[in-house]
Amino acid sequence: MDYRVQAADAAKPNVLFLFTDDQRADTIAALGNPHIKTPNIDELVRSGFVFNNAYCMGSTMPAVCNPSRHMMHSGMSLFRYDPKQIEGTFGETMKRAGYTTYHESKRGNTARKYHTAFDHSQYLNDQAERTSGHHGRTIANHAVKFLKDYDRDNPFFMYLGFAGPHDPRVAAEEWKALYDPAELPLPENYKPLHPFDNGEMVIRDEQLAPWPRTEETVREHLRDYYACISSIDFNIGRIIATLKETGQFENTIIVFSSDHGLAVGSHGLFGKQSLYEHSMKAPLIFSGPGIPHGQSEAFCYLFDIFPTVCDLAHVPIPAGLDGKSLSPVIDGKSTGVRDDIFLAYRNVMRGVRHGDWKLIRYPQVNVTQLFNLREDPLELHDLSESDQEQTDRMMTLLIKQQSVYDDKQPLIVENPQPATITVEMINKAAEQAANKKRKVKRRK
Repeated sequence: MDYRVQAADAAKPNVLFLFTDDQRADTIAALGNPHIKTPNIDELVRSGFVFNNAYCMGSTMPAVCNPSRHMMHSGMSLFRYDPKQIEGTFGETMKRAGYTTYHESKRGNTARKYHTAFDHSQYLNDQAERTSGHHGRTIANHAVKFLKDYDRDNPFFMYLGFAGPHDPRVAAEEWKALYDPAELPLPENYKPLHPFDNGEMVIRDEQLAPWPRTEETVREHLRDYYACISSIDFNIGRIIATLKETGQFENTIIVFSSDHGLAVGSHGLFGKQSLYEHSMKAPLIFSGPGIPHGQSEAFCYLFDIFPTVCDLAHVPIPAGLDGKSLSPVIDGKSTGVRDDIFLAYRNVMRGVRHGDWKLIRYPQVNVTQLFNLREDPLELHDLSESDQEQTDRMMTLLIKQQSVYDDKQPLIVENPQPATITVEMINKAAEQAANKKRKVKRRK
């Protein structure tokens, strides 16, 4: 592996990377959501630097969390990461630079080879953690012990991949009591039903609630979602308190993010298998020594976190990454490192954003959407037919971005499926999917 510099420096800052699962970018009180309680993450916002346009590039499978983590750990884009890679991954790069590396995360969503570079590595029991009532407690218990026992001769790099607020969202009463479903506002882009078949209408995530989506059901899900996030926030507070108690806080860079967002009723959807902002954007905060307080609208991907942390920690960045360091934006030397954002989900969706404009193409059903996100941040008003000139420009840009990122998916198919969708059609398709799943289980 070709590195720009080869050196280890014991004076380097510690790095604590906190990574949640399925957390929307708009679920932090200090970033404008007055209905959620996140006091510890709020402190990171108040002391650190926030990127308001951080995207997961997408996924080649329904489990969006899997490619998202592979991209983040490898610094490579969706169609280029190698799950068998060992050298030059995030953990290996930090270890090579002299860091003691620590990993704990959910099992099965990142190649084990990526974790071989961690000196301390363990996995959560996802189901047990998510049904315990206390999301984040297990990781916090282990992290607190590690920090209290830590030999401080070398800096540490801790990657903590929480199992929540991914479903099943079982929250203890102390967290649920923080929220009254009747007082929680619906997402402003709530719909009872998605207006057309997006290619993933009956995926597992979409079957968490019946169709049509009702306001009462969405509010109940939001209450549980927020409660789990508040539980994680509390346990993040425990970890940060331990950093302070052990005298390590002032020399620790803290990064907070998530693998992608979630619909939870937006656009009539419940999962992350779409290219809307609520599903592909995640919170991204950097806080710690040398990091100024501020916010940026600069476009970035989650796989930019890897080289950014390297820059902030004065660690050599492996050559050839698709990820780009965001440190010039944090330092105020640049307003951005990317002009465009390319998005992809399986063979059913492709998208591109440039400036205020965003286009989503659904090749299997021959549907195109065009949004002006400055005027319509909730993606409710499709302009693809009324502004054909802009649609054509964005389609051209999308094709170009496909080439940049080695995406071979055609944007037009010979025999597109019908885009029309009804509640009856979805229920029938869901039942067929359930029957197929039962048959597969019986064969096993």
